[in-house]
Order: sequence, then structure tokens, then C-alpha cells
Amino acid sequence: MEVRAVSKYLRISPRKARLVADLIRSKNVSEALTILKFTPKKGARFISKTLRSAMANAENTNAMDMDTLYVKAVYVNEGPRLKRWRPRAMGRATQILKRTSHITVVLGER
Repeated sequence: MEVRAVSKYLRISPRKARLVADLIRSKNVSEALTILKFTPKKGARFISKTLRSAMANAENTNAMDMDTLYVKAVYVNEGPRLKRWRPRAMGRATQILKRTSHITVVLGER
């Protein structure tokens, strides 16, 4: 049995969030939370929040045991981009893409 949680439209680029997601893949839930707690990246906060949501889903809706849970999958997809403009020399402008992410955490039982 598996449980999932999804966080959408987070203001972090997917490339930066994937660096943190790779750290916790296939780890026990308690070990993953400890790794995220001491990871000094912005993505760690977002992934930790999603992981805790998945744990709450497992405990409340499926009555799973917290000691047997592990991170079965964690992936970061790209969300819509916010398009902004920056003025440049000689009356020109360049586009700035502010990227967003959708983070999905899937927990399974061992």
C-alpha cells in the first residue's frame, strides 16, 4: 500500500528542488526528516512539509504504522512559469522566468 502527498505551485525552481529530493529517496521516514532538517537549502523546507503531509495521510486515512514507512518515490515536476520583464539598454527588455514546482512524495510500507 502506498500514500502520496502533492504540493503545487511552489516558488522554487525544479532543478534546485531536485537536488534535495535526491537526498531522501528510498530512506526511512524518520531518517529522511532528519536529513531534511539539517540540509541548508530552501527546497528542504518545501519537501519536509510535503513529507509530513504524506505521513499524516498515512496515519489518519490509512492507519499505517509510522515505523514501517519509507520514501518510495519523490519527484519534482515543473509548474507554470511567471513571466517578468527587466529593462535593458537602448530601450530593450529581456524576459525573466520565475519558475514554480510541483513536489510529489509517495510513501510505502516495508
